Amino acid sequence: MHKIHEEPLSTTIEPAQSDDQTADSQSGGGKVLDPHIKRLATVVVLGAIMSILDTTIVVVAINTLSKDFRAPLSTIQWVSTGYLLALATVIPLSGWAVERFGAKRMWILSLTLFMLGSVASGAAHSATELIVFRVLQGVGGGLIMPIGQTILAEAAGPQRMGRVMSVLGVPMLLGPVLGPVIGGLIVDSTSWRWIFYVNIPIGIVAIIAAVKILPAGRGGGAAHKLDVLSLVLLSPGLAAVVYGLAELGQNANSTHVVVPIAIGIALIAGFIIHAGRSKIPPLIEIRLFLDRSFTAAALTTFAFGAALFGAMFVLPLYYQIDRGQSALVAGAMMAPQGIGAALVMPLAGRITDRRGAGRVVPFGLVLVIFATIIYTQLSAHTSYVELGGALFLRGMGFGFAMMPTMAAAYQTLRHDQVPRASTAINIVQRVGGSVGTALLAVVLERQIVAQVPSAAAAMASGATSLPAAVRVRVAPALATGFGHTFWWAMGLTVVALLPSLFLPRRPQSEIGAVDLVEI
Repeated sequence: MHKIHEEPLSTTIEPAQSDDQTADSQSGGGKVLDPHIKRLATVVVLGAIMSILDTTIVVVAINTLSKDFRAPLSTIQWVSTGYLLALATVIPLSGWAVERFGAKRMWILSLTLFMLGSVASGAAHSATELIVFRVLQGVGGGLIMPIGQTILAEAAGPQRMGRVMSVLGVPMLLGPVLGPVIGGLIVDSTSWRWIFYVNIPIGIVAIIAAVKILPAGRGGGAAHKLDVLSLVLLSPGLAAVVYGLAELGQNANSTHVVVPIAIGIALIAGFIIHAGRSKIPPLIEIRLFLDRSFTAAALTTFAFGAALFGAMFVLPLYYQIDRGQSALVAGAMMAPQGIGAALVMPLAGRITDRRGAGRVVPFGLVLVIFATIIYTQLSAHTSYVELGGALFLRGMGFGFAMMPTMAAAYQTLRHDQVPRASTAINIVQRVGGSVGTALLAVVLERQIVAQVPSAAAAMASGATSLPAAVRVRVAPALATGFGHTFWWAMGLTVVALLPSLFLPRRPQSEIGAVDLVEI
């Protein structure tokens, strides 16, 4: 059965990789990752660390940037929003770029663009310059993750997908935890410019490693054409939706929200119609969603991303606003989540490869739901030990759910479908995270208005903490507002649980050649 499965894939995998996989199979049925895969994973993780950290590391420096550039928060927020818009815009290009130019070339190019954007951002002399350079940084950063996933997916093959995705998942979960901590340390001890300069040495090491370790790869040459209409429809559509969501927290009833989201949805709908008729391969292969396993994984990833990033937006604010902690302390108190995830991810990968993602992901999401219940009962004096324990359990749940879901997305696909599948899953995750963050931001703002109107006014003026005398008086009501907001986070996790029940409940080794041919 194992041999029958590998034959349909062997015609498209480069000889060096096929040899590695064969050796691995003979040495234990694919139960361990061979040194070649581990070296590739090390290269990919180096690049992923930079990209993921940069989505959160700037958050704690927003007030400092506003003061240094004498720019209002409504302007300086685009330092983060512009980066996210760039990420969403270029992700659809990754699948085509890999097929056209090869994964190694595009990986090195994306790292180079990211480093150039980092250097320019650190040297910026105005808010406008910084925003523009952050967009350049986002262009490189948006390509790093999907290309890295493609490199690992193609090298590992379906039977080892769970473990290899778990390796990549560690920086994905640790990044949002370490980002605020590192950012706080830098801002407190030196200039904010080092938030960007810190990427330079990591980037240099990542590029050198990529040149020496990554296989040369094969681009498709002129045979692979870019579907320009897909690019014109999808990338601006995603950017418009993300822009509208970014404005949602401050202008919930404004045309600044409704019009961009409506335009974005119309453009995305136009892309879907075009993709179903186009003779040129579109940027996102819509036919992938005809596969039940891929669709279940995509829906789970969307709702899971919304629950993860939405809650990670709210919890540090609870520590800062309601409990009076600094940004650095609030970031450090997020660490139990990353620790819990890192501990269980290797185990989750092994179980996924042996039993199937459908037996792992629902268990992880149930853990997340159980842990989130504690946060729905927040008070102004909830024990930090209790909160840390719940966050550790939440991290374990994320570790059992995140990367096994992504592995399931590739499980029933052909080798040549992997690059575009990686693109689609990354877009779904980023959009889900944006939706969750925007939704919980609006819910939190309205809860604060309902519970403590005076506190809402202070936050609207840009304050990140309340005077001690005021905080003592309103802290119980604020905690109630935060607790009510976490009910929404739990609801998003329940939504993710539903499609996870349809993920494959058997390992790749039990899917015969007939299953692969019929995809």
